[in-house]
Amino acid sequence: MFLKILIEGLILGLLLYLYCAVGIRNGAVNMVFLYHKDVQEKSVRSGLITEEKIKKNQAVFKILGLSTYFLYVLVCAYAVNGARGFWPGFWQMFAILSIVNVIDRLLIDEYWVCHTKAWDIPGTEEMKPYINRQDKIGKWLAGTVGYAVLCAVLAGIMTWVVK
Repeated sequence: MFLKILIEGLILGLLLYLYCAVGIRNGAVNMVFLYHKDVQEKSVRSGLITEEKIKKNQAVFKILGLSTYFLYVLVCAYAVNGARGFWPGFWQMFAILSIVNVIDRLLIDEYWVCHTKAWDIPGTEEMKPYINRQDKIGKWLAGTVGYAVLCAVLAGIMTWVVK
């Protein structure tokens, strides 16, 4: 079961990576909503993107990202792995999302965003690091605590749906 959940987490991490790669394929400015407000404002002032486009991209990212995460962990835990009840579903979903959290924090944020030029937005390089120490701490906490709460809610709902 551990190997199965590890693979499921790695697959979701790969999906996150692919989603980000598609998002920045025409320039990282298309995902500037993930950056600090000052970087967003400078990108708008520079004519690289509009505020409306930032809001639209952010909404699409949240809708597609969250629905993908919800659906994926539910299918893995309850349909593929056969979880029944609160705790089996909770720990499986939390394990999958914890793997994704590590991938997101270390491979995407720490390496890809902070140590490559793929996420650079022209004219904002002096504003780097795009993800500072405080952001990193917040993301680790939000990923850990937020995913625990999310998994508890989903497992609670599934306790009533799947008997």
